[in-house]
Amino acid sequence: MIAKAFAQLRALKPGPARIYIAGCSGEPVALADALRAEPELARDLTFVGVPVPGLNRTDWTSLHETARAEMPFLYGDMRAAFDAGKIRLRPMHYSDSYRDMVSRQIDLAVVMVSPAEADGRVSLGVSADFSGAVLARTDIPAMAIVNRNMPAPADTPRVPLSRFAVVAEDDTPLVELTESALPPTFAQIGETIAGLVGTDAACLQFGIGNVQQAALKALSEAGGPANLRIHSGLVTDPVLGLIDAGRVVDEAGAILTGVAMGTQALYERVARDHRFRFRAVDVTHGIDVLAGIKRFVAINSVLEVDLFGQANAEFMKGRQVSGTGGLANFLRGAAASKGGMPIIALPSTAAKGTVSRIVPRLGPEAVSLPRSDISWVVTEHGAIDLRGAHIDRRAEYLISIADPAHRNALMAAWAEMRRAV
Repeated sequence: MIAKAFAQLRALKPGPARIYIAGCSGEPVALADALRAEPELARDLTFVGVPVPGLNRTDWTSLHETARAEMPFLYGDMRAAFDAGKIRLRPMHYSDSYRDMVSRQIDLAVVMVSPAEADGRVSLGVSADFSGAVLARTDIPAMAIVNRNMPAPADTPRVPLSRFAVVAEDDTPLVELTESALPPTFAQIGETIAGLVGTDAACLQFGIGNVQQAALKALSEAGGPANLRIHSGLVTDPVLGLIDAGRVVDEAGAILTGVAMGTQALYERVARDHRFRFRAVDVTHGIDVLAGIKRFVAINSVLEVDLFGQANAEFMKGRQVSGTGGLANFLRGAAASKGGMPIIALPSTAAKGTVSRIVPRLGPEAVSLPRSDISWVVTEHGAIDLRGAHIDRRAEYLISIADPAHRNALMAAWAEMRRAV
């Protein structure tokens, strides 16, 4: 049925077309399966959207030899297509990706929604980040995949089912994200971040990965009053621990996010917990919105930081493995917030301690965050705040949280670099 409906959608725009496909938990995996069975339906399509590393794995360009894609991220499952020239990587902040959806050429769209309600509307469910911007453009014919497994939280964007030119039904389970066991290093990082947050009221942002999982676990175990709110582009299963520990304010909308992605336990909770509110990227990542949140604490991770305070979140060994995403949006928002805390965290080493993640200087291709955007930096060896520090003090601070085995080499490297500054 999905293949037949998609053929009807394609008939509305014969020939080459640019098609929006949702990512994260809204990824229509049943459509990908249907196109694998009938690959001619993917001929001459350019897939646009924001699939996220670690969350999505579909290589839409593999569906036909003429299929192409444009995206702001790169991840392992797309590497071969990128090397073959089938993917155009467009580096940009998450907020800019949203503005791009508002104005760029898009010919067709496919959006997964929840079943229709009594008033004839369907919801974007737990994936409200970009699709609303596309559906607001009435010039774009859209196909709805009505999935009975898509939760319909009380406070999430809704649109009339009549907005869609084509409708198909599906019961494929949503893409899930499971958490892995945390290495001991991350437990210490999480405890340090929890100490920085303390017991005062705060609004938290966090992404995906071990750092964020460790921070939420430590905040849950530390205890304290129910005075935390959440404003984040994405929430995952560890947020349930924070709720169950009684740390999250029990008010409607106390957890504002664009996407929920995790296990069935998370999807079931967001469908019935009045604290969850879903909004698009212009709200979740909007600098004016973030700056207006009192004590906004942004908790994010990077791959490495150099002694100038620049951070790399995209490259490993010179190869692109991710993108900037909302990293700068959230750090800048926290910096502008009254009492806000922009935090980046990372283990001090890689490769079983042989490689320092605090490095003398990043490669020219690897600067995801300029030094002017870096404030708090956390490793398992402590936390330092670079705001207002002169360049020598910044290097000194960063060396102090590097692994002890690498500090002498870092000091020697800084002494040599400093003479050339």
